[in-house]
Amino acid sequence: MKEQKPAPSTTERYIGIGELARESGCKPETVRYYEQIGLLPSAPRNEGNQRRYTTAAIRRLTFIRHARDFGFSVEAVRELLEMADHPAMPCQEVDTLAKHHLAEVEARLARLTAVRDELKRMINQCAGGSVGQCHIIDVLSDHRLCHQVEPHGGADVIG
Repeated sequence: MKEQKPAPSTTERYIGIGELARESGCKPETVRYYEQIGLLPSAPRNEGNQRRYTTAAIRRLTFIRHARDFGFSVEAVRELLEMADHPAMPCQEVDTLAKHHLAEVEARLARLTAVRDELKRMINQCAGGSVGQCHIIDVLSDHRLCHQVEPHGGADVIG
């Protein structure tokens, strides 16, 4: 593979992976991962084989991190980046993707609310005493003691 070197420029500033990570709020491992999966273009390298990034990489990585903070999946971020790379296209697809994500977030919140309410109920009905008579242990052992009929999905929702 031929070594890529940044083209000389009097106006463009090149930074290393550590500075890119600091400026975008990511770790260097995360930068490498996003390069590996194609969300961030592979960076050109200098004579010492170190990656060199431009301000465009900072903006793109900040976008990726922010979208991930909002809970967008890697694939959704990939779609959003593709759309962002075409600023003249209508934003209807962006809206659709964001609305779909919002619906997922609202469903997750509803499940979390049900988990919270059931936990509160279990805790309030626990009389203290010994573990052998603990209402929390009883409810966790027998779903029929829950007020909610459907599985809570707590581990899937929380983790």
